[in-house]
Amino acid sequence: MKKSLTQFFALVFAMSLLTNCIREKPYDLIIRNGKIYDGTGAEAFEADIAINGDQIIKIGDLQNSKAAKQIDAQNLAVAPGFIDLHAHIEPLLTLPGCESLIRQGVTTALGGPDGSGPWPLGDYLDTLETVGIGMNVAFLVGHNTVRKHVMSLDQRAPTADELAQMKQQIEQGMKEGAFGISTGLKYLPGAFSEVDEVIALSKVASAYGGFYTSHLREEGLGLIDAVREAILIGREADIPIVLTHHKVIGKPMWGKSVKTLALVDSARNLGLDVMMDQYPYDASYTSLSIILPAWARAGGEEAFRERTRNPKLRDSIRSGTVFNILNDRGGADLRRVQFAKVDWMPALEGKTLHDWAISKNMEPTVENGADLVIEAQLNGGARCIFHVMDENDVERIMQHPQTMIASDGRLVAPGMGHPHPRWYGTFPRVLGHYVREKKIITLPAAIHKMTGMPAKRLGLADRGTIAEGMKADMVVFDPEKVIDKATFENPHQYPEGIDYVLVNGVLAVDKGKFKDHRSGNVLKKN
Repeated sequence: MKKSLTQFFALVFAMSLLTNCIREKPYDLIIRNGKIYDGTGAEAFEADIAINGDQIIKIGDLQNSKAAKQIDAQNLAVAPGFIDLHAHIEPLLTLPGCESLIRQGVTTALGGPDGSGPWPLGDYLDTLETVGIGMNVAFLVGHNTVRKHVMSLDQRAPTADELAQMKQQIEQGMKEGAFGISTGLKYLPGAFSEVDEVIALSKVASAYGGFYTSHLREEGLGLIDAVREAILIGREADIPIVLTHHKVIGKPMWGKSVKTLALVDSARNLGLDVMMDQYPYDASYTSLSIILPAWARAGGEEAFRERTRNPKLRDSIRSGTVFNILNDRGGADLRRVQFAKVDWMPALEGKTLHDWAISKNMEPTVENGADLVIEAQLNGGARCIFHVMDENDVERIMQHPQTMIASDGRLVAPGMGHPHPRWYGTFPRVLGHYVREKKIITLPAAIHKMTGMPAKRLGLADRGTIAEGMKADMVVFDPEKVIDKATFENPHQYPEGIDYVLVNGVLAVDKGKFKDHRSGNVLKKN
């Protein structure tokens, strides 16, 4: 009996020691004293956050708990990692650390926008997993990519067999992990497609639970009809839609965001799932070729070159280009077209179409500008910044409850061309300029537009909010100091005021310093 009691008390003592050991085992990381904006749009609350591995384990008063590493977030905001729903992350294999996005607080980015993306998707995702990447990435399957594989740059409707091939490729992309389908109906060859083709392909993505994002067919004079077309596609294909980088291009259309937002509201009142994303700048960025009439480039660059040799066709190309300079991306002023990437003449980068005309002793007229656009395309094309948007439209779209924040930025490193400042500054610009300085939206609302909303659109149940059990993708920033530094004149500048960024529980930014830990995951829907 005495031996049994001794064994019993020994067992109790051992269990007590084990319990204490478990209780005292330190967490990997505790973020203390921060104001937590949980990503739902709710007001901040003060609490500590404990992290083990890639997961948030506990939220509350953890002053008596220990951790291998601690972050004092006194007077700082703690938010979920930002989710960039429109990112050009094609340089991942050369810039796998993703510094230009991570320094903005981005922990997850969606690639494959505007109808273009990697193909075959599955092979590409496997390569990314092997290389290792700095942030989480997800992808869309691009309509333009698929159409070009099947039909090249032909300006016609697909045959029944070609449509079947495109459907098969959309299905393949969805099975390999795509989150939906993207279109670039302003770009080639998407500009040659009719709405029935897009609906048919979107139905395939819908069957796999995907959503539809669209660079609209027009963002200038034809904007209203283009928004209606996107809504029609959503209705007929029974698929959620995102009007991506929603904006109003060209002076004749300034103010028309009132109408486009009313169309979104009307569609939602009818039960359609329509959302938008937006970058916080009044200038766009794309290929200079967008000013050329689409028909002029049908069949590819050699076909374009051949047309320019025909005086009548060249005159038609010039006339169409003049029209676009006056009414669309040209802004009716050659100074509004700024060169960003010109491989055949890097000295033009940062300068304008007006500057180029002057350097060639040409009067900077719209007609001469059209001739220079044609010349640039014949030399290999260029990427440009187009200063053709109105700030009132930018602010109105930002305030809409269905607008998310997204960069439309490309991964970049200092010294690479003359990029749009959104590549470095999108998310801190919203937090600093539009929230703190202009008070266009509140801080909880801004964070919701960067986190909870895009996570829900993607269907990411374990990211986008701060709660126990969620992935430890987080941003710690100073709401009184956070600001973008990149400008149109000097774009290669990282933002300020973002002190810590965690990607799957690993510090990718620590005390403002970037750490190339490659802790990102490749996310796959199916």
